[in-house]
Amino acid sequence: MSVGSGGTSGPVDTSRSADGMRAEVVVASNRAAAGVYEDTTGPLIVEALRDLGFTVDGPLVVADGEPVGRAIRAAADGGARVVLTTGGTGLTPTDRTPEVTRAVLDREVPGIAEAIRAHGVAKGVPTAMLSRGIAGVVGDCLVVNLPGSRGGVKDGLDVLREVLVHAAEQVVGSDHRRTEA
Repeated sequence: MSVGSGGTSGPVDTSRSADGMRAEVVVASNRAAAGVYEDTTGPLIVEALRDLGFTVDGPLVVADGEPVGRAIRAAADGGARVVLTTGGTGLTPTDRTPEVTRAVLDREVPGIAEAIRAHGVAKGVPTAMLSRGIAGVVGDCLVVNLPGSRGGVKDGLDVLREVLVHAAEQVVGSDHRRTEA
């Protein structure tokens, strides 16, 4: 039985691979983009995506704000099925990733960002609730904002590992396998 885009009717088989679907990683960091320090979160995300079977090049490091929105749009227009961003989701005046992401989205998927925040808080990191990251769809591409800290990225990846391939398949209306309940 096929499940429509409104949800699932049972456990999803999360053990499958992305089978070469393309993904992109965008690092939003004014300091890393300026060469002040080397980003360490992007490579974590690239490795996790490859482990899931996605085809992904190294992370693209850009300044926060409009460069992030342009990078997301270019990745989606270029055929990426998933774009994960890191950084720019906090409370500082230069943290603009959620705003520029929202501007390019066709629709939001709030449960993803909520689950990432809840996971961090449940692990005893109360500052996880301060992340303003969002998730949504632009064209045939799922976009998820992750925090800029290594711990926040790891927590976000813990959540995404269970649903990312399934979500990337659903975005284009692909049928997906379910496990028996």
